[in-house]
Amino acid sequence: MSDLWSVDDHLADILRALRPLDPIALPLLDADGCVLTEDVTVPAALPPFDNSSMDGYAVRAADVAAATGERPVRLAVVGESAAGGVDELPVLRPGQALRIMTGAPLPAGADAVVPVEWTDGGLGGGPVAAMPAADLREGASVRVHRPAAPGAHIRRRGSDAAAGTLALAAGTVLGPPQLGLLAALGRARVEVRPRPRVVVLSTGSELVPPGTPLGPGQIHDSNGFTLTAAARAAGAVAYRAATVADEPERLRAALEDQLSRADLVITSGGVSVGAYDVVKEALRGSVEFRRLAMQPGKPQGFGLVGRQRVPLLALPGNPVSSYVSFELFVRPALRALAGHPQVARPRVRARLVCDAPLTSPAGRRQYLRGAYTPPAPGERLGTVRPVGGASSHLLAALARADALIEIPEAATTAEAGAELTVVPLGGGGQEYGSSS
Repeated sequence: MSDLWSVDDHLADILRALRPLDPIALPLLDADGCVLTEDVTVPAALPPFDNSSMDGYAVRAADVAAATGERPVRLAVVGESAAGGVDELPVLRPGQALRIMTGAPLPAGADAVVPVEWTDGGLGGGPVAAMPAADLREGASVRVHRPAAPGAHIRRRGSDAAAGTLALAAGTVLGPPQLGLLAALGRARVEVRPRPRVVVLSTGSELVPPGTPLGPGQIHDSNGFTLTAAARAAGAVAYRAATVADEPERLRAALEDQLSRADLVITSGGVSVGAYDVVKEALRGSVEFRRLAMQPGKPQGFGLVGRQRVPLLALPGNPVSSYVSFELFVRPALRALAGHPQVARPRVRARLVCDAPLTSPAGRRQYLRGAYTPPAPGERLGTVRPVGGASSHLLAALARADALIEIPEAATTAEAGAELTVVPLGGGGQEYGSSS
């Protein structure tokens, strides 16, 4: 057993060999999910001027302090402020009001906004539900039925972010709110670590693409789609290359073609001890092939290939083995390339629910597929139930699972009620930019 690598040692060896990708300046939407590599300061106050948070009337608070439904205060309407359509506003004098729309600039002299629902809208009746059409003829007025305190319904200049302050620190993961802030600050591009480019190569003469009729001894390539989708869900720009037959020269040629567009390469299959293990034969010398103390996924390979020394992770060919290997080794590698400080998924503890005790090989860390239920309010632990068996070809069971159940190397059984470590697999899309 001394020649077996542990899961943790194999991952640590991969991460030691990786360096985050060099920063580049990207348009905002292309930077979604990426890690910021520059401090962004606020160039000008946000918002840049005092503006209204309501449709209503800009007033002097003192003028409406005594307003009630029975004794409304009547103010002369001297103009209108609309968002984006104001050239010059009059200075508000005592006894005056200005129609104002949400987001529109506040006129000098005003210190409060009365929502239109607290007024008659200039129509001469009771409170209205919405702003009526403008009537700005000489002598126009509005009756205010409720007082507004100084500062009411006003967004002050710089209340969101003051000029010169730090808006976003380097290391921030950019999601929709952060991109919105950058846009509000006027930034069209931002410096980030880009999404890693991943090429997925499935090997095996028995593989044919989905949609192609199967011949004798053939199966459809599922790993290529599983791994490409998993890489995309983790935030990478992933490409599924054509499957490669069990011929070393063809694999070397395929890699040569793909390395120019790859920051990382994933292969599946051909890493065990069979007579046609093409990955081992083609890449021996540049990739180190190992046996890990884990199940599934015992055979693994890792190395830096080509003139650019592109990281290559060689995963086993069984569908469950390749996916579990992706979660444990490839996903952390992708996050390391993208500059994330936390590369592994968070683990949780959960109580095992099962009909019969689970078994695990001695000295191996086993990963079973499971369905995880988070703890109820007030509870310390959630629960996890196995889905399907332990065999590494059970893809249908994997499709129903949302977690991996980890049984440690020292354990050979796990009884119902046991407290185990669980790796929730939830998320997709923007998951890469999350802390998960």
